[in-house]
Amino acid sequence: MSAGSVRVIASPTPRRLFAMPLSTKTQEAARFHRERDHRRLRAMGVGVALGALLTAGILGVVGLKAHQVRLSYRLDALRTQRAEAEELNRRLGVELASLRSLARIEDKARRELGMVAPGRDQVVLAREFVAGGSGTSRAVPARTAAMDRGTMGERTLRR
Repeated sequence: MSAGSVRVIASPTPRRLFAMPLSTKTQEAARFHRERDHRRLRAMGVGVALGALLTAGILGVVGLKAHQVRLSYRLDALRTQRAEAEELNRRLGVELASLRSLARIEDKARRELGMVAPGRDQVVLAREFVAGGSGTSRAVPARTAAMDRGTMGERTLRR
């Protein structure tokens, strides 16, 4: 060997910049390139789609149940409100009946307005209300008599 020549020793494994040498598995994996497995990708896609569909179905059912609970609370509130309205209507009906009572009106007229019951000579009954009267007024007899005789024409009936 000459003095200016450099001696190179070949090593069985290549050297890297870092101190860690490559393992044989890493080297084999780097050399081996896999092609995509379309069946496997399709199976994974189907699995993801079915999982999403199942999740959407479950969320839909939960949403419907929550809506049902909200509606049942609203129905309960409306039933309570209806019962209160019916009770108020009943109380107002009783109050209306008591206010329309003739005895109450007469009592109030006597106490607050100072009215008195009329005497017998102050009351005059109409013919319609007299026991011995015919029970008809002046405008009705001609029409009633015509109806009894059967001489009333169609013009008169249309009035």
